[in-house]
Amino acid sequence: MILFNELGLQADTLKAIDTLGFTEATEIQAKAIPHILESEQDLIASAQTGTGKTAAFGLPTIDLVNVTNKATQVLILCPTRELCLQISKDLINYSKYKDGLNVLAVYGGASIEPQLKALNKGAQVVVGTPGRARDLMKRKKLQLGEVRHVVLDEADEMLTMGFKEELDDILSQTPKSKQTLLFSATMSPAISRITQKYMNKPVEMSASRVNTGTANVSHVYYSVQQRDKYGLLKRLVDFNTEIYGIIFCRTRKDTKDIANKLVLDGYNSDALHGDMTQGQRDDVMERFRRGNIQILVATDVAARGLDVDNLTHVINYSLPDDAEVYTHRSGRTGRAGNKGISVVIATGRDGRKIQEIERTSGILFTQENAPTPESICRQQLYKLMDKIKDTQVDEKQLEPFLESIYGKLQHLSREELIQKFVSAEFNQFLSYYKNARPILSEKSNKKKDRNSDKTDDEIQQERREVKRRNGFTRFHINLGSKHKLEPETLNSVIQEGMEDNHLEIGKTHLLESFSFFELKVELEEEALMKLNQCSYKGVKMMVQVAQEKVKSKKFRGDSRDRDRDRSKGRGRGGSGGGYKPAGDGDSRRPRGKSSFKPSSRKKY
Repeated sequence: MILFNELGLQADTLKAIDTLGFTEATEIQAKAIPHILESEQDLIASAQTGTGKTAAFGLPTIDLVNVTNKATQVLILCPTRELCLQISKDLINYSKYKDGLNVLAVYGGASIEPQLKALNKGAQVVVGTPGRARDLMKRKKLQLGEVRHVVLDEADEMLTMGFKEELDDILSQTPKSKQTLLFSATMSPAISRITQKYMNKPVEMSASRVNTGTANVSHVYYSVQQRDKYGLLKRLVDFNTEIYGIIFCRTRKDTKDIANKLVLDGYNSDALHGDMTQGQRDDVMERFRRGNIQILVATDVAARGLDVDNLTHVINYSLPDDAEVYTHRSGRTGRAGNKGISVVIATGRDGRKIQEIERTSGILFTQENAPTPESICRQQLYKLMDKIKDTQVDEKQLEPFLESIYGKLQHLSREELIQKFVSAEFNQFLSYYKNARPILSEKSNKKKDRNSDKTDDEIQQERREVKRRNGFTRFHINLGSKHKLEPETLNSVIQEGMEDNHLEIGKTHLLESFSFFELKVELEEEALMKLNQCSYKGVKMMVQVAQEKVKSKKFRGDSRDRDRDRSKGRGRGGSGGGYKPAGDGDSRRPRGKSSFKPSSRKKY
């Protein structure tokens, strides 16, 4: 354990960090602070989120500033406005007792005029995004002639975001005698190019690859089919009733799609991505920090600069390509002594990525099965009971209404009253999960395809669910996934249209433009009458009885083709030629609405 007062920092700086409640330095701080204070040699530091990088370069550079000189002496470049504001806020706190030291944040997406005025007054420390910093340099307002320290924070992200040209331009105009400090979570070839071009025999140091909070983070993964990813996400959110977390997606499109689905399904969620205006981004981040948003869906870049200590979950809806980015994400939970969970929703092709993360980061994943509808409903019921139990009753406000309330409910017993109250609050939720199909892991699905492990409870449950049952009519409906419909939501739509929340629904099969479902034979006429009068999100529902599947033989070419192939030695199992042997997937089926036949890989 190394204390800050052992690192050579000045008394006023130590007073500031003591006021903030910090006494013990992190690994990267203990390594970097003495080097920056005592040496002018350049530095390459590899450290991830949560390791205290800002203090590692901020505390010593503040100490080295000459407060009697108003010129810019420290330039800190970072990829996003949010991170820029966060760094400048931290540096202001660190320099609380240094009279005459000014810290200025310069960034795009905001008016440039206030930043120009602040530069005219003088700022010894400038924290900026590359684009705005270069713009101010071109206007000759940001003068770098007296810069002694240049810090590149999150250098990997700046290059990923396309700031190579801006960085080259800025660095080329800084004094050769400066000290360059590069901090990055990953060390890519592009970063190596910068170090070779703009750094002079840098010292390299690193903190442990695993984040300091990792000891408090559990790493779990669920391996499911692609079609089940969103369904599993909903189950995880419903099961973890007190969830406060970030869902990471790979692309802006995925981020917007998942956030929209969650909002439409009634969850307290919002998105954070690069297509938003800066005002929208600031609003979302502030509401999330305050806890007004329970679930934030974001890309890695958009979430930079978002610093929240009490997250319960980080959910990787899509795994990143780089194993170190995963540890970067997972380090956002399990902070400040809290326990956290990092979840991966994986498909079959993610197996190697998970192994790579385990190998490079020392993380051990646990595979878990999707929460069952029964366990989810139990958790939600417990939450409702706790809410009722903890509700404070103001008898004075209720007093004018109590007599009429007692009169309406006096014929009900205590048990009946509880049952009715819970049902009124909970029927819709129970109905949603009543006919939810099982979500099996990829491993279980593979076992099922090989007809092995007959005693596996999940496989047996799946077989019971998909087994053909007598007494049902199969219907075709003109709604599918492109109408933002999910498999479980289809059941709710049918039950609502039939005006029966306890309606028994057979098999359902969701496709892109249409779907199939089953109801009891005796409900056939009623279903056609009621459902064809309904709409879903502005689309008029069209329901009809589905015709029987049309069986067709696989096309194998005519006899002359087969004879010609045989004469060339290209019969079944041969290669070449235009003839495609049976089993290669070349099947010809009559097309049309009523001739649906699922492929062999799509069990339903």
